[in-house]
Amino acid sequence: MQEDPQPLGQPPKAVRRSNEAGMTLIELLATLALASSLASIALPKYHAVTESARVAQAIGDLQAIQTTLDSRDSLPDNLAGVGQNIMDPWGSPYIYVKFPAGAPRVDRFGVQVNTTYDLFSVGPDGISAVSFNAGSSFDDVVRANDGGFLGLASKF
Repeated sequence: MQEDPQPLGQPPKAVRRSNEAGMTLIELLATLALASSLASIALPKYHAVTESARVAQAIGDLQAIQTTLDSRDSLPDNLAGVGQNIMDPWGSPYIYVKFPAGAPRVDRFGVQVNTTYDLFSVGPDGISAVSFNAGSSFDDVVRANDGGFLGLASKF
């Protein structure tokens, strides 16, 4: 018995099948595992970078509000007439407490951190406490030392 000759210009059947073969299920699963591993590394880093950018924006806003307040002859009763952005990057209003009207914020030793007014953001969790040492205040962006410190309460 004689085999049919291959038409001219066409490779043998075995070569054609290897050229047309797609990805196997194992190769597809390995590719998906690699992609998910890279995503699990990248997403927390992205979240950390966006949070640090929001903190930096809140510090800049507090500094601008502080400059406006300090340039006035007298302190206003609220931030409504200041003419600055009064919403923090997390969507909450900045908190302004003029003394002696409100309770002053204190550091971890119970010492008052400002003498004229408090100005701060409640941070991403939206809650705060009078003491910087309270767990709910760690993420607050605060003004302390009468404007000598602007940053996270956990770093003060």
